[in-house]
Amino acid sequence: MSTLVIVESPTKKTTIKKYLGKDYTVVASNGHVRDLPGSKLSVDVDHDFEPKYAIVKGKGDLVKNLMEAAEKSDNVLLATDPDREGEAISWHLATLLGLDLKAADRVTFNEITKSGIEAGMKQPRAIDMDLVNAQQARRILDRLVGYRLSPFVSQKIRRGLSAGRVQSVALRLIVDREKEIRAFVPEEYWSITAKLVPPSSKKQFKAAFYGQNGKKVKLTNKEKTDAVLAQLDGAEYKVASVTKSVRKKSPQPPFITSTMQQEASRKLGFQSKRTMKVAQELYEGMDVPGFGTLGVITYMRTDSLRISEEARASAKQFIAANYGKEYVPAKQRYFKQKNKVQDGHEAIRPTNILITPEVFAASGASRDQVKLYKLIWERFVASLMAECLQDTVKVDITAANCLFKASGYTVKFDGYTRLYEESADEEETGGALPALGEGDILRLRGLDGAQHFTQPPARYTEATLIKTLEENGIGRPSTYASILTTILSREYVVRESRHIKPTELGEAITDLLESKFPKIADVTFTAQMEQSLDDIGQGERDYIEMLHTFYDDFEDNLSKVKKEMEGVKIKLKEEETDVKCEKCGANMVVKVGRFGKFLACPNYPKCKNTKPFVVNTEGVCPRCGGQVVTKKSKRGYKFYGCSNYPDCNFMTWDEPTAEKCPECGSTLFKQKGGVLACLKEDCGFSKKAQRKTKKASK
Repeated sequence: MSTLVIVESPTKKTTIKKYLGKDYTVVASNGHVRDLPGSKLSVDVDHDFEPKYAIVKGKGDLVKNLMEAAEKSDNVLLATDPDREGEAISWHLATLLGLDLKAADRVTFNEITKSGIEAGMKQPRAIDMDLVNAQQARRILDRLVGYRLSPFVSQKIRRGLSAGRVQSVALRLIVDREKEIRAFVPEEYWSITAKLVPPSSKKQFKAAFYGQNGKKVKLTNKEKTDAVLAQLDGAEYKVASVTKSVRKKSPQPPFITSTMQQEASRKLGFQSKRTMKVAQELYEGMDVPGFGTLGVITYMRTDSLRISEEARASAKQFIAANYGKEYVPAKQRYFKQKNKVQDGHEAIRPTNILITPEVFAASGASRDQVKLYKLIWERFVASLMAECLQDTVKVDITAANCLFKASGYTVKFDGYTRLYEESADEEETGGALPALGEGDILRLRGLDGAQHFTQPPARYTEATLIKTLEENGIGRPSTYASILTTILSREYVVRESRHIKPTELGEAITDLLESKFPKIADVTFTAQMEQSLDDIGQGERDYIEMLHTFYDDFEDNLSKVKKEMEGVKIKLKEEETDVKCEKCGANMVVKVGRFGKFLACPNYPKCKNTKPFVVNTEGVCPRCGGQVVTKKSKRGYKFYGCSNYPDCNFMTWDEPTAEKCPECGSTLFKQKGGVLACLKEDCGFSKKAQRKTKKASK
């Protein structure tokens, strides 16, 4: 008997094919084969939101080939990804191929390894229509909001805008943070630091002023600070108490999708889209010498912290053999799950712990794959290692009627930190204090009063935004990357270094939605919608009823707002440039059209002059000496070209720098691997770029 196995990815197809016998034919659907056509709403709102699916453009031949392969096979197994989206793809395939939806022809693989594939093949089941309906509900919701709201926003602000259901809430979080920063009023405060030396040591340490007469005192201005300093003039510093204890630090759990994206952003500088692309490659499989072809991590879209007992046992054995028995915790560590977690598959972990980062690096994997695999492997192994033990010391010091405090720690046993520590927005400070005893009289080496001001909340980074979305129940593991990609590509937000800042356009959209469509822009309401989708996926709610509950109210509100804002147009402040209009002499302004930014005369319609928008760089064209400008390809990729185009057709993907070639004086361009190169013909100079050193904070 012949069996046809349909997976999503061609890469995964190749890996799985090696583990199944000659009676199996493995083919790939290359993702969705059927979807809502983008040219129209494709949802019949008058008949219980019936979706009008069509074969994805360009996949007609693929579907035809799948049908022919299915007819020739005795059995068909649907082995798409083990999540909502994968379940929906299997349902669409079953519908197109005329399969019995109640038949046990659905298999899932949590890991693309021999044991993972064998386990999945032994447990075929029927397609889970609750998961399918949850995916359909999300798809229909997003289509309804996008197709009904986006044209209205475009009409009121600017042509070509979109207002997605989840992206609007993410944008609001960023805009609200920016408003907090603007409204922030710094408050002055002061600190007093004593530099002290114990009687039996020359090692100096610092102690911070805490208060007076046993009570905490806030120093809010220079006058208060000077009064305390005057009191301390000539005072004796004495150790009042020394408290010693042992602090236990437990490791973080293995990765789920959101924490993997956050940590890859902090430690590797990966954007979430890049992280998920690489994780998909690691899951789908590659050839590792000595281990064969296999997926090296478990499924990467998960919110579960569960670890299989088999993986736990392997990790325990590996830790004992490679680090020592003392690094194995006395009691196995289990991580507490959040409520309503879909526990369909495990946390993200290596499929074989013996494939260490060093072994994997020698397999010919890409640099990105090696970096992310190392992060996943180390996080998983560390999560099952013993705690880190720290000897902590807290010291109270009296002087006159003032109290100073000092604290420090030393590592007693490094535990899991020998392998891995999670990055944090604020790194822990501390170190060893010298030996101190109660009653010790300390020598004062210096007493400093310093002025400070409270700081506004920081703008979101990609890591902190994903963390906030997760904490608020917005989006799901598979959606964070697409949310960020959308608001960045639409220029609702921009990156400034690692931080995300809203544009004027992004603020205008948020203000409009917040005032006229408060539910769409509301964090709590959107989180409730996500919970409703989870309830549908678990068979606890009907998806048609949920769509009616949302859409009927949404449509009524949209009709009302359209009447209220008839004839109203929201004007954005135009960015003025120093480029003169050659027809009337006015300073041209930056406008945005369907093909991106361009320069236009502000005296339109009297003067209709327009010019291409270019961003000058510090580079000089190595061919003709013209200005090197930033340009964008038709697909939106940035490149650099000469401002004298078409007379000069110089272009490069390499970024120009302000540095000049020491041999010919031409601009040096930054290439891959941190190389600065001269692109002038017949020069050929290149050198390794110097790394920038961080300035010490004052």
